Amino acid sequence: MSAERKRMREVPEGPSWTHAVRRGLRAAKDSFFPKPKVVAPRAPLIGVALGGGFARGIAHIGVLRVFEKHKIPIHAIAGVSAGAMVAAAYAGGATTAEIEKAARGMRFRDVARWTISLMGLADSGRMIPFLGRLLKATTFERMNIALAVVASDIVAGKPFVFRGEGDVVLAIRASCSYPGLFQPVRHNGCCLVDGYVCCEVPTDPLRHMGVDRVIAVHLPGPSGGVDPRNLFAVVHRCFQVMGTRLDNEWRSQADLVITPEVAHVPWDSFTSVAEMIALGEKAALEALPEIERWLGRDAAWTAEAPARVRERID
Repeated sequence: MSAERKRMREVPEGPSWTHAVRRGLRAAKDSFFPKPKVVAPRAPLIGVALGGGFARGIAHIGVLRVFEKHKIPIHAIAGVSAGAMVAAAYAGGATTAEIEKAARGMRFRDVARWTISLMGLADSGRMIPFLGRLLKATTFERMNIALAVVASDIVAGKPFVFRGEGDVVLAIRASCSYPGLFQPVRHNGCCLVDGYVCCEVPTDPLRHMGVDRVIAVHLPGPSGGVDPRNLFAVVHRCFQVMGTRLDNEWRSQADLVITPEVAHVPWDSFTSVAEMIALGEKAALEALPEIERWLGRDAAWTAEAPARVRERID
């Protein structure tokens, strides 16, 4: 047999040979022109900003309860004044039921002691044991959800943001130091008072913490026409007037604003717990469809759907 005929007999015949050639060509093509990787879009990181409002802050429990029930993931949370207390408790692992229990038993004497001072009429030292019972974590490092607490530095004239590390109880005391009522808190050379003075709803710190979406919870007071009858009512009304002028600053950083209808509730009414929680729930339920759209959930989604994995933002 000639060498030429022998080589021809050695060439593979049939489909196996053609398939091998095609596979080789495809492999060569893929090596030179790799297919782009398809990356599934991740759910947005959500931050919740809880505004101040003294006793009206109890409405925050209702908002968080709706998020808890419908498995809305919260990756970061920030609070001012009463909002700081609720935010810290929730970030540390307390359930809304546990926070509600503390709210129902809370009285002014639990967080303040009347005293004589040029800086304020009450000392917030009693807040330390109260917060010790409420909080499951008392340092920023141990929080389950990234937390920011905002106070106001009245020397520098700007917000003072506590986050990342340090004592949460100190931060809350500073954020709740209502001018004229509580004495200021001294920290690192700063004179700190209620965060509400500089920042009615702490949306800006959440942006710095890296979230994609910010939900602001605003607790409105009386819209006008209220004649204050005592020192605290005068100071509180001044805050409200000042807050309306700063409204655009925090709203510009929010993707969604939830506003429980608590304006009619007196600022010091700790006996209206059930009503304020219900109003918080109602407002959050109205906002829920928009939040679920962020998460790409179907309109028919139910509370039995699997929970999202919480991510911590450092």
